[in-house]
Amino acid sequence: MTVGTVHQKARRSRYAYSPMTVKRRTRAVVSLFALVTIALTLRLVWLQGIRYAHYRQLALDQRMRSVQVDPKRGTIYDRRMRELAVSISADSVYAAPAEVKDARAAARQLAPLLEMTEDALVTKLTTQQAIVWLKRKVPYEAAQAVKKLKIPGVNVAESGQRFYPKDTLAAQVLGIAGIDNQGLEGLERYYDDVLRGVRGQIVAERDAAGREIPEGQHLYIPPTDGNSLVLCIDEVIQYVCERELDRAIADTGSKSATAIAMDPITGEVLAMAMRPSFDPNAYSKYSTALRRNTAVCDIFEPGSTFKVVTAAAALDEGVVTPQSQFYDPGYVKVEDRTMRCWKAGGHGSQSFTEATENSCNPVFASVALKMGASTFTRYLEAFGLTQKTGIDFPGEATGLMHRASKMGPVELATTGFGQGISVTPIQLVTALSAVANGGYIVKPTLVKEIVASDGSVVQRMEPTAVRQVISQSTAAALSRILQSVVVNGSGTRAAVPGYAVAGKTGTAEKPEGGRYGSGRIASFMGFAPANDPKVALLVILDEPSTDVKYGGVLAAPVFSAIMRDTLRYLEIPPTIGTATGTTSGAAAAKVTVPDLTGLDRAEVESKLKGARLGFRYEGVGETAMVQSPKAGAKVDAGTTIIVYFGTEEMYNLDSTRAVVPDLAGKTLKEAALLLGARGLAVHPVGTGKVVRQQPSAGSEVARGASVTIYLEED
Repeated sequence: MTVGTVHQKARRSRYAYSPMTVKRRTRAVVSLFALVTIALTLRLVWLQGIRYAHYRQLALDQRMRSVQVDPKRGTIYDRRMRELAVSISADSVYAAPAEVKDARAAARQLAPLLEMTEDALVTKLTTQQAIVWLKRKVPYEAAQAVKKLKIPGVNVAESGQRFYPKDTLAAQVLGIAGIDNQGLEGLERYYDDVLRGVRGQIVAERDAAGREIPEGQHLYIPPTDGNSLVLCIDEVIQYVCERELDRAIADTGSKSATAIAMDPITGEVLAMAMRPSFDPNAYSKYSTALRRNTAVCDIFEPGSTFKVVTAAAALDEGVVTPQSQFYDPGYVKVEDRTMRCWKAGGHGSQSFTEATENSCNPVFASVALKMGASTFTRYLEAFGLTQKTGIDFPGEATGLMHRASKMGPVELATTGFGQGISVTPIQLVTALSAVANGGYIVKPTLVKEIVASDGSVVQRMEPTAVRQVISQSTAAALSRILQSVVVNGSGTRAAVPGYAVAGKTGTAEKPEGGRYGSGRIASFMGFAPANDPKVALLVILDEPSTDVKYGGVLAAPVFSAIMRDTLRYLEIPPTIGTATGTTSGAAAAKVTVPDLTGLDRAEVESKLKGARLGFRYEGVGETAMVQSPKAGAKVDAGTTIIVYFGTEEMYNLDSTRAVVPDLAGKTLKEAALLLGARGLAVHPVGTGKVVRQQPSAGSEVARGASVTIYLEED
C-alpha cells in the first residue's frame, strides 16, 4: 500500500458518519422544526384567539372612520323652571380629503359660505387626514347651502351650541361652554359631567386611501343629551340685584359691586350678582377678569360688617350682654397702637347695643381682647371663616384669619372690628345666616335639582346644616341688636317700609402695597323679616368715588331697594301690622316716638296707634321696660317700634348675676325670650312645652350661664 493510498483512506474516514451521529442530527432538526411549529401555533392562538377582539377592532378602525356628533348640553333653569342656558342646533362642516377630487374648486365654492379664505380651505382639503373639520358652529342657512353644493367628500354634521337667552343675567354664575361642548367656567364647568351628555358617531367604511367604500357599512350612533340643572337662583331676584347694582355704580362711581341673596334657613342662593359683567354669548370679547365670580373666588376686608361675628361670639360666651356698659373716649390703646373711633371725641357712655348701633371700633376691640385669642378663633372656625363653605362652584377661595398662636393683642383687637383679615362674600353671608336661622351654619348651594330630559328628578340637593355655632337665645338677642342698628343706628337707610329689618353697616380701608391706601369698600348686610327671616342679603360697593364712602350711606340704600322688591316679589306679608297690630296708610311725615316705659300692653298699643306708629312685642310680662327707638326719636310715620316687656330685674344693667325664672309650661320661644332678657342662654332638650329645668327657678347664676330646659308635647 502506497503512502497516497493511506492518505486517501484517512480523508474518507474523516467525513464518514456513524449511524448514531445521523440519528442525533436528525432528532435535532426535527426538534427545531417542532419548536418553531409550536411557537407559531401559540402565536396564532394568541393572535386569533386571545387577542382576536383587539386586532379585529384595529382592523375595523383602519377602514371604519367616524365623525363625532356632539350631544346637546342639558338646560340650566332658574328655581321656577325659566331657561337661563340652553343648547340650540348648530351645524358643523367636515371633509374626507381623499374623496375631494378638486380641492381648489371645492374651496372656491365653500369660501363665501364658510367665511374663510380659499387658501385656508385648500390646506385643510389636502391634509393627510381621514376626516378634517372645515368649520364648527356654522349658521343654519350656510349649512343648508353647503349641503346643496353636494361636493364629494364634504358633509355637514349637526351639533349643539350653547345659548344664554337672558344675555348677561347671572353670567359669572352660569359660566361659559366651549366650542367642543365642554364647560369652561362657572356652573357649566362644575357640573360639566352632568350637563355634557355622551357623544354619538357617524361611522362609514373607507378604503386604504380614505375613500368611502360604495355599499360599505354605514352606522349612526345617536348622542345622549345631558341632564339639566334647576338652580336655587330666582331670575327675578337676580334681575333686581343686578338692576340695583347698576344704579349704585352709576350713582357712586364704584369700581365694582357685588350682591348675594340667600335663604338663611336652607342655604339656597337666591341671587348672586356682580357688576361689571359680560355677555356669555360672546365671551371671547371680554377679559377673564370680568368673567370671574368675585362673590366666591375673591376675598376682601369686611370692616364693620364683621362685628356681627364678634358680637355673636361675645354674647354666646357671656363676655357681654346687650346692656353691658362701655365708655368710648374716641380711641383705645393696644400696646403701641392707638385705634380710633370714626367719631371724633368718641361716643362716651354707651351700652353694647348702642356701640353696635354706632359701629364703635374701640368697644369691639375691647370686647375681642376680653374674649381672648383662643376663644375668638374658636368661633371664627365655627363660623366657617377659616375654610371653604363647600358651595358648588369651582375655584372657591378661603378667608384669611390669624391663628390663635399668631394673634397678639393688636391682631386680636383689629380682628374684633374687621380689619387685617379677609373673607369671601359667600363666607360672610353664610355667617350672617347663622344669626338669622337660630345659630346654625348651613352649606350654601347654587343648584336645587338635577333633572333628566324627561323631567324626572335625578338628584335633589337637600339643605345641609353643618353645625350649631351659637345658641338660639344668642341669635335672638343679636337679632334684636341688629334691628336696633337699622332703627336707631348707622343702618337707618337700610329700613324697608312695612318690615322689621336686622343688619349691620361696614366701611373698610383697602390694603395697597402692604399698607392701607385711600380706597374704601362700603357694605351692608342684613336679613328680613327679622322675626321670621326669609332673605339674608349682602351688598358690597368697591372703591366708590363719592366724597362720603360709608356703608350706611352708600350700600344701605341699595340693600333696602333690593330687599323691598324681593320681599314683595316673594309675597311675604309685612311684619308691621297683622297679628301684632299697626297703622295702615301712614303718611311719610316725621313723628316723635312717645315714652312707653312703665306702660302695660294696652296702653302701649293705644299710644303707638295714636302716634301713627307700628309696633312689635318682645319679652314676657305686662310692663314695657325698654323700647327701640328711644323716646323722643324722630321717625317716619308707620315705623315699627320694638317694645320689650318684662320686670325691672330682667333689665338690671349693673348686676353680673341673674335669677333663673320659672319656665314651667312655657314654649321654647317664650323660655328663650325670658332667659335672653336676663342675659342667660338656653339649652333645649325635646319639643313641646317646658316640664323641667336645670338650674331650678329662683336660682341665682352668673349672667351668660346656660339653663337646660326639658320639653314634652302635651
